[in-house]
Amino acid sequence: MDKKEPTFHGWKIVSALIVAGAIFYSGLIIGKSSVPTVATGEADWAADGPLGASTTLVWDALRIAKDKYVHINDVKEEDFLYGAIEGIIGALGDPYSTFFRPEDAKKFDEDIRGNFGGIGAEIGKKEGELIIVAPLKGNPAEAAGLKAKDKIVKIDDTFAADLSVEEAVKIIRGEIGTKVGLLIMREGWDRPRDFEIARANIVLPTLDWEMLKAPGEEEANVAYIALHSFNGNASQAFNDAVFQALFRGTKGVILDLRNNSGGFLDVAVDIAGHFLERGEMVTGEKFRSGEVRKLISRGNGSLRNLPVVVLVNGGSASASEILAGALRDQNGAILVGEKTFGKGSVQELETLKDGSTLKISTAEWITPNGNSINKVGLAPDVEIKLEEPKAPDSPERSKDENPSVPTKEGTQKPKDIQKEAALKAIAPLLGRRADSPLTIEVVQ
Repeated sequence: MDKKEPTFHGWKIVSALIVAGAIFYSGLIIGKSSVPTVATGEADWAADGPLGASTTLVWDALRIAKDKYVHINDVKEEDFLYGAIEGIIGALGDPYSTFFRPEDAKKFDEDIRGNFGGIGAEIGKKEGELIIVAPLKGNPAEAAGLKAKDKIVKIDDTFAADLSVEEAVKIIRGEIGTKVGLLIMREGWDRPRDFEIARANIVLPTLDWEMLKAPGEEEANVAYIALHSFNGNASQAFNDAVFQALFRGTKGVILDLRNNSGGFLDVAVDIAGHFLERGEMVTGEKFRSGEVRKLISRGNGSLRNLPVVVLVNGGSASASEILAGALRDQNGAILVGEKTFGKGSVQELETLKDGSTLKISTAEWITPNGNSINKVGLAPDVEIKLEEPKAPDSPERSKDENPSVPTKEGTQKPKDIQKEAALKAIAPLLGRRADSPLTIEVVQ
């Protein structure tokens, strides 16, 4: 699949913000053109303006600040303007709507197009708190032990409570090889703990797959596909995995979307096409007018006759939620694991004439049955929670709690009880084999 570059005709990405080798922005649409910039003269803020007569309060506050602030010589005129815009966007109360000053907008564009050092974690805001949406497989954040739903208390010496996602990312990013300190609070802990993580050139993982044997079966006949990211390579990687799985006679599919916070929307639609009939709705973009724009399946439905179980957790966001919701609504897929993140809004990026940028939420994603994803998430059909493993000799550890197996290093590696639950859920559903892989159509 050709690398997808941002364009000015509807480039969309659905994901949380990644502190990694590239940044994917949730449901992002690059605006077709710059929006008109409001003139800054006082005369333009008339009583019939956007704030009515109350607009004079803004000018009163500005005059008082200029007349009385002791260090007024340290404040630039543009700071008043940009501060006012930041206040307007902040008043929306939406963590995904943001104003970028020109210098930040330039960095934003560089992040989309280039590389930088990061920790390989996807972060977001939920209920006013900065959290880890998901650590990326095989990257520093995962190696350091960060987990989905971890709360970030401090980044180095900066408290995270009042930081936007973008501000937090600016601090976490840095020169490859340098270290960043995170103070993390996790459910079940009595106090936050420090993590020191070395920044690295982040590799975005795509997909792993294998054939598994379900309970009561004599052979490995369930395709287990772990999709880590909806990146530019995912469609082709998924096509290849499906082709091989069908050749090996798979009778069912377990799709693992845990800790997958999204990526390209088109990739989610492509992958849905393996499970749905051509022309079926994958998701809907619902605007404030109530209008819904449907995105439909364009694949060949090579897996549509097979039972499907989807593994999800709190790190499953955006494109993962879109795909999981479509498979449950349209294909009867069973969701196993934990409630998803609940990131289902669409952002539009508009550049102002001075180079500053507005990123603003313009719509929400809904499932084919009309259910909203944003701030709600998807509840699993079979809930299986993973508890934080305790030390092997801990008196608090129950014999039945997350059974584990020893590794070569002697540490305890918890069994994947969610994966085992998915196998148990799909076992009674296994029926006829899928169509011949010769019918597979590669979606470009």
